[in-house]
Amino acid sequence: MARATLTAEELGAFRGRAVAAATRLFAERGYRGVTLRSLAKELGVSPMTPYRYFENKEELFGMVRTAAFRRFADAQRDAVGGIEDPQDALRVLGRAYVGFALEQPDAYHIMFELLQAPAGTYPKLEAEQARAFSYLHAAVKASVEAGFLEGESLARAHYLWAQVHGLVSLHLAGKLVMGCSLDELVSTVFERPEAAQ
Repeated sequence: MARATLTAEELGAFRGRAVAAATRLFAERGYRGVTLRSLAKELGVSPMTPYRYFENKEELFGMVRTAAFRRFADAQRDAVGGIEDPQDALRVLGRAYVGFALEQPDAYHIMFELLQAPAGTYPKLEAEQARAFSYLHAAVKASVEAGFLEGESLARAHYLWAQVHGLVSLHLAGKLVMGCSLDELVSTVFERPEAAQ
């Protein structure tokens, strides 16, 4: 007997549940500990059910990462919304970045520590990654245009992103232990972004 074709609603509903379950499993077991069969058990469905919805584990985690980047981009958008002063926007975005990482460390690890698929594999993921970066880039561009910063805005935005990412990653790994707190260091990065070169 042929299998019934899934509707878009059925596909979306199951995938949403699966993404949430995979995120929980990742937090408990790490990437290697998550399989489509362990996902099926977590969801209370037959071992083969996830294969109707995902080609493989990589596709599942492409969607997990997309969801995490969407939440991160939304947090950046919400933090900077309505702020007109570009320097204030930079400071707020720095705090929002750190806040997201500390409140959702598993999502942060999923976003940045898993191997990246080749460009073009997951367009929705790439769109959310670009959206997450766009708020910082816009604030840096406005700061350059207002004369608060010098140089090319895209490169400057990358420098700031890399600095705060490095600090947060060290903090989450328990390696930021040389006498300065995460808050002090991130404040320095965004209070003096002209130093990011």
